[in-house]
Amino acid sequence: MIVLPRFYPLTDSAAGVERLAAAGARLIQLRIKSASHATLRQEVLASQASCRRHGAGLVLNDYWALAIELGVEWVHLGQEDLDQADWSACRRCGLKLGLSTHDDAELERALAHAPDYLALGPVWPSRLKPMHWAAQGVERIAEWKRRVGERPLVAIGGITLERAPICLAAGADVLAVSTDISAASDPAARTRDWVRLVQRAPAA
Repeated sequence: MIVLPRFYPLTDSAAGVERLAAAGARLIQLRIKSASHATLRQEVLASQASCRRHGAGLVLNDYWALAIELGVEWVHLGQEDLDQADWSACRRCGLKLGLSTHDDAELERALAHAPDYLALGPVWPSRLKPMHWAAQGVERIAEWKRRVGERPLVAIGGITLERAPICLAAGADVLAVSTDISAASDPAARTRDWVRLVQRAPAA
């Protein structure tokens, strides 16, 4: 089973990927929701270059076909994207897959696709985007981890540096983080704080 870095930040630009990777993040999601194909392609190529330079892995949100075209190692899909994705093409190219889940039905559907990791959220209310789901709470992390077994479980939504130890103790393998870094007065310093925290955390 895949072992992932425990700190997994999200950003909406190649500049953000460079900043995160330079500060020590080793798995980064590029999440761009609105851009032309040419702009998106340029951002992904620049992000790949940053990740290669700093020894980090890149996860592309949503755009599975572009991930295949450009040789991105990972793609993350929401439940709404499952019907449009060509799973056989993704697997033939060796693309690693992460899937979002928010309730029991989505978890069962996601497990049927045998993803490389599963995300549960929002653990706390998220400021990243409007959410249709109530906050899951930390207790749900432990339940989800029992159900997914050895597959990495990513906790997401409202996770801060101060809340991180609670999530790890509840059973999360990986912590996905966005606003706690982007809203910091010094995002690079906050990223380094996260890297130090997960390095000190007990093994999963």
